[in-house]
Amino acid sequence: MRRKRKDEIAMSAQQIDFATYCIGNLSQRMGVSQREVYNRLNRVGILSGYIIPAYETLHTFGKEYLMNDLLDYMREKGVAE
Repeated sequence: MRRKRKDEIAMSAQQIDFATYCIGNLSQRMGVSQREVYNRLNRVGILSGYIIPAYETLHTFGKEYLMNDLLDYMREKGVAE
């Protein structure tokens, strides 16, 4: 059995789908690759500290509201313009 790294988090299939949805839509809005969005979200802890833990609430928001919320948070963390 593989040991989890300290920075790994457990995610359900729904959370993985949601994170992928967020990354894809942010990529389109920002005009950067999905890999770049993932790296930015991961680097400042938004993915593991906000998107995944708050999945139950965030996934109920509309696309525009959600993207604006995530972009605002990325700006606060200094990883978006």
